[in-house]
Amino acid sequence: MPTALYTIGLASLFTHEMDAVMAAEWRLLFGLRSLPDATAYPIFLVLHLPLFAVMLWLGHHPRERVRSLFRAGVAAFLVIHGALHWRLAGAPENGFEGLLSYGFIALASLCGGLYLLGARETLRAPRA
Repeated sequence: MPTALYTIGLASLFTHEMDAVMAAEWRLLFGLRSLPDATAYPIFLVLHLPLFAVMLWLGHHPRERVRSLFRAGVAAFLVIHGALHWRLAGAPENGFEGLLSYGFIALASLCGGLYLLGARETLRAPRA
């Protein structure tokens, strides 16, 4: 079940990031929001390639300890990410709207939280 929660959470995040391009999410991010859209958009898009590659690689790392700690970190990020979007929901630069956009954010956050609850014992286990 933890793997399913992680996978659904990650898929929800990736789907949200596709929506983030439509919503011009870079307008909410430090470092990018001060740039013109024509500059910020390609930077935002290109940065996702190494980010997603690292997430896929470390999330399926052959060493179980690396994989489980990384997945826990991603799960925590999913929860924090959801809280940040909730906090920024009323920001004028926020281009997200509707159940579809917020549904993917909420699903990712929910999966992250449930993953962390289920992984507590595994993460506390001593290193072998």
